Amino acid sequence: MSLDLDGLALAPELADVMQRLSIVGARLQRLIARNGIEQDLSAARGTNAGGDGQKALDVMADAAYMEALKGSAVAFYASEEEDEILTLGPGTLALAVDPLDGSSNIDVNVSIGTIFSIFPAAATPEASFLRPAREQIAGGYMIFGPQCALVATFGDGVHHWILDPDTGRFERQPDFAPIPKDTSEFAINASNKRHWPAPIRAYVDDLIAGEEGPRGRNFNMRWIASLVAETHRILRRGGVFLYPGDSRKGYERGRLRHIYECAPIAFIIEQAGGKATDGVHPILDQSPDRLHARTPFVFGTAPKVKRIAHYHESPEIAAVTPDEHLMP
Repeated sequence: MSLDLDGLALAPELADVMQRLSIVGARLQRLIARNGIEQDLSAARGTNAGGDGQKALDVMADAAYMEALKGSAVAFYASEEEDEILTLGPGTLALAVDPLDGSSNIDVNVSIGTIFSIFPAAATPEASFLRPAREQIAGGYMIFGPQCALVATFGDGVHHWILDPDTGRFERQPDFAPIPKDTSEFAINASNKRHWPAPIRAYVDDLIAGEEGPRGRNFNMRWIASLVAETHRILRRGGVFLYPGDSRKGYERGRLRHIYECAPIAFIIEQAGGKATDGVHPILDQSPDRLHARTPFVFGTAPKVKRIAHYHESPEIAAVTPDEHLMP
């Protein structure tokens, strides 16, 4: 076994799928560490179903996960790199995966990862994924960086493993504590400010105004352009991540996929005591209308996500209201 599942009461079928995912993750970590020695993993390989450019590692990771899951309880396999849902065989589970998140960072040695979501299989492939995200039974990610870590939830908190490079085994770590509430970090790609909707511009402007602004304190901005890395930081240090829709053609609903990226990250964040929305409404309460649907995405420390929703309703009040007064 490559994944320490001691103490977790998982159904055998789900435990087997987690083991298979972890085996592929360990192989990918080693492959990434050898990038450039034998091959260029950042080489272009066309475009995926959503129109985004594919790197060599995107294609390789997709093939590796698909092959590893054959013969498992996964009946339906949906990948960001595939046009359609694939049927792997009879089974009780449906798995959605972004095989290689943040692949634009491969050649600059920035943390990248895999994001996955698991549902009970429904009567049809489409019904297995086009459903409320709250019906997930597992969501998680692997982050390939200075450490290779696996983070997952099964609806009972956020569990954490670190890959031991000497043994190839993911060793269980203490579960993540609730996301810190008192933090001064936010993550957004500020180069797109001119395209943002007014509530997002107002929120960020008030943060950047610092001590002289309505929030009366200074904030630090972060932007890694790797969703797994942004998530890992927020779980550890708190803060908020924003990828809004904007006025550019093709960005009306942002660029992140509901099924492959936002649903599993939202599941993890809520289990860690945070919130995850499209700016206003919880991601986990929404159902995508198509396989590669996109959604605006805001997640992190609960009061901050709640504040952003208030900016859509009344920015003047939200700007000066204390965090504790924004929570139910």
